[in-house]
Amino acid sequence: MKHYLEVDSVILAFGERRILQDVFLKNETGQITGILGRNGSGKTCLLNIIYGELKIADKSVRIDDNTIFEGYKHPENLRYMPQFNFIPKKLCIKRIFRDFNLDFAQFTAYFPSFEKYYNSPLKNLSGGECRIVEIYTILASKTKFCLLDEPFSQIMPVHIQTIKSIINKEKQNKGIIITDHLYNHVLDICDNIYVIADGKTHLTKSKSDLVRLGYIRENQLLK
Repeated sequence: MKHYLEVDSVILAFGERRILQDVFLKNETGQITGILGRNGSGKTCLLNIIYGELKIADKSVRIDDNTIFEGYKHPENLRYMPQFNFIPKKLCIKRIFRDFNLDFAQFTAYFPSFEKYYNSPLKNLSGGECRIVEIYTILASKTKFCLLDEPFSQIMPVHIQTIKSIINKEKQNKGIIITDHLYNHVLDICDNIYVIADGKTHLTKSKSDLVRLGYIRENQLLK
């Protein structure tokens, strides 16, 4: 069954500074949507607004035309991986996969080197290894939509392609929204890209739009 996530009418301000206004974003099952923007443009704030952890008066977040207010209370609808580690380091891998109702064998099919960690707490893993576990638990969980904040930034290059493969596989069953400063990976994997500029979301059609909207410089087009 196909599901639809729509976000609009978002207004976010801190004091006199308006961060987001007239935001529109849409995602659906089978689709990977990217959000790009300069530092401080409001990307993480927007994800937190969608998830319901950042509460504002002016917003409309809908799944299948039903308004949602506190998405974090309904993991069957939304799962969110924040920019920083969120799983307590004292928990062991076995417990984490049990709590998220995931198959560890399927995970180690992607990452064979993790087999030795099954009974280990996260504190015994490197920062990048912890991030891989967190990315997988969110992506492979049963939910309608996943929000991923900086999924590539802490990952060794050798593992990024594997993460992309998992994202492409999981989008068959859910919608996925990604933001990351490693924008070439976002461009490579996403079906559509929004750039936040001047507080608004702009749906882009080509990489040249990123220059026009001030996200990258023209000499970066060939990189």
